[in-house]
Amino acid sequence: MESRYDSVYEQIISELRQSYDRMVDERESKELAPWKDQERKDFLSLLQDEGSSRLLEIGAGTGVHGKFFHDHGMQVVCTDLSPEMVKRCSEKGLESYVMDFLHLTFPKNSFDAVFAMNCLLHVPKEDLPQVLEGIYELLRKKGLFYLGQYGGVGLDGKYEGDHYRPKRYFSFITDELLMALAQDMFQVVSFKTIELEEEVKFHFQSLVLRKD
Repeated sequence: MESRYDSVYEQIISELRQSYDRMVDERESKELAPWKDQERKDFLSLLQDEGSSRLLEIGAGTGVHGKFFHDHGMQVVCTDLSPEMVKRCSEKGLESYVMDFLHLTFPKNSFDAVFAMNCLLHVPKEDLPQVLEGIYELLRKKGLFYLGQYGGVGLDGKYEGDHYRPKRYFSFITDELLMALAQDMFQVVSFKTIELEEEVKFHFQSLVLRKD
């Protein structure tokens, strides 16, 4: 899939790849927040109720979520733009590929579900509709898509307090814009926000979407 904003996005992902490659050990050792564990448990329960089996995790990082779904009987495929992150996924026994969100080169209708936690917030909002379209095409009919990320405000750019090097690009969007983009392509199964103790400005946006 060709991106209309390819030059801009390629510049962003090049720096993101460097940042995450360098921080793989820290990411591996990071403790999972209980509310994140509950989010993936709730999604797993929905998948099990519907008899879903094949799941794609995008922005999979070191594979902590992919391994969770794999250990609970799902056929998991992981992608991440960082080769070092993908290496960690592979070491956990997960089928893993180096891919960015605009170039998910799988056949159409390949997956029963897609899981994306705190990764699409790196996509410039101009590109997000095209990324969502790509995910839509990868899902089978009635397939489910978990989209969870920090947001609630409209804010783009690099976070000055970020200790990653290079500093990462973020694109936080409002609940209204996220819902509008989601509804333009998917059926919204559920939407909720989770307040974060460590943040005043942001909250976590949790959506479960379905391909018509």
